[in-house]
Amino acid sequence: MKLLIERGLMFGNLIRVNSPAWIGFYNRALEKLTGRRTELTEFHIDLAGFSPEIGDELGDLDYLNPKSGNRQFILLTTEQKTAPLLNANFSVLRNILRRFIVQNESQLFSLTARDAVVGEIDSLVWRITSPADLLSIKQIQITADTTGNHVAESDQLTALIDRFRSEPDAWWDDVLIARMIEQARKTGDVVRNPVHLQHTRFDVPDYRTSEFGGVYVFRSPTIKAMVFVDPAQKVSIPGVVTMSLDQVNEIAAWMARAVLTEAIISDRSGNAASILRQKIDFILIDAAVRLGIDTGGATRAELRRAAGRMGEALPPEIRGLSALLRYAEQGGDWPVVDSSDPAYFYALRARPGPARDLLNMLLTELAPHDVRALFIMNKALFYRLYQGWDPKKQEYVADHLAREYQVDKQGTRDALFGPEPSMDEPEADDPPQRPGPWGVPRVQLDERRTPVPASPWGPAR
Repeated sequence: MKLLIERGLMFGNLIRVNSPAWIGFYNRALEKLTGRRTELTEFHIDLAGFSPEIGDELGDLDYLNPKSGNRQFILLTTEQKTAPLLNANFSVLRNILRRFIVQNESQLFSLTARDAVVGEIDSLVWRITSPADLLSIKQIQITADTTGNHVAESDQLTALIDRFRSEPDAWWDDVLIARMIEQARKTGDVVRNPVHLQHTRFDVPDYRTSEFGGVYVFRSPTIKAMVFVDPAQKVSIPGVVTMSLDQVNEIAAWMARAVLTEAIISDRSGNAASILRQKIDFILIDAAVRLGIDTGGATRAELRRAAGRMGEALPPEIRGLSALLRYAEQGGDWPVVDSSDPAYFYALRARPGPARDLLNMLLTELAPHDVRALFIMNKALFYRLYQGWDPKKQEYVADHLAREYQVDKQGTRDALFGPEPSMDEPEADDPPQRPGPWGVPRVQLDERRTPVPASPWGPAR
């Protein structure tokens, strides 16, 4: 992992904490949440205030994520909104925490000027004992306050002020006035400088959780579904299509029926060919390292020569992706690639919509050799797989990501996944899509259900 850290691909963009004031704030917050303190004079924190250095010092990388408890966080500055979220076991946490900071930024800026803000992320579900309970997670509630309880104290003063304004005889209530004065000494002027956090509840339509070995929960599509990473954990749930990652035909059919994906080669911006070439490169470098074939400097020409020496060991994904590349560059007949082809999921991306990012994350599990998409959309899986790769592949991937992705992150994301999705809810009564040229995914579907679009690719050009 040292190579990733040196290239800025791991623990990058963390917030540096080295001032005595911030360290004091952090220690008060840490002691309040965990009963422990740090002796470090410099460390880095992520979006939620987690520090890898402190985790190493305490021998507990989950010190802000207690077992059987809600995820906790520590805010020292509103600038944490730009930091990554490490050790996230809930895919929407980064987005929700960032929105919480942005939507309450003026109040949090005022609070963090004098103290650390500590909080808890609550899924509002008392207990999760079975996969069906995951469907009950529909909102996330964030509770937060400073270590000195400034928010609670301000809420008390606000309540006293409201009572003073609403009660007709409050002017003569010396006890009430005395309580207001005493409370104002603790909080300051809450009328001119309110510190009430207004935006604390956030909807959660679709998400991935690490519970039960990893589960993708899709509620926003017209056909609700749950995809289990571990096939042994899959159970039947009424009203929901349940699948496991090894059921590729069923997953492809669900994506087609709900019109959730599109072919990369349908991109009119001209990026399709370059994206497909890069996917082919990633697959070839993996195969060459695994087969012990020397690729020299791993240039595109050297990788093509290595592919010529693979013979029957050439990865099966290459044939389908090469056909798509020829079509993208030369036109001709639309390539036939269905869900039985290993190249199928490499050639897909999610359509714009509320579930776009989660669908792209799911696609990285179905097409794991596309290391660029894997790094962008599913860092936890990327880091786990990276540790098992050959050093030559590690170096190639780290160099490529540092050279081509780090210099233009947003441009790369736009090219790979298209523009940001609309947050409009999909219509339940959309008309059936026109049949595409790739045929129905190879899976038998219940004829009583909604007619199945032939494929997610759309009409041939």
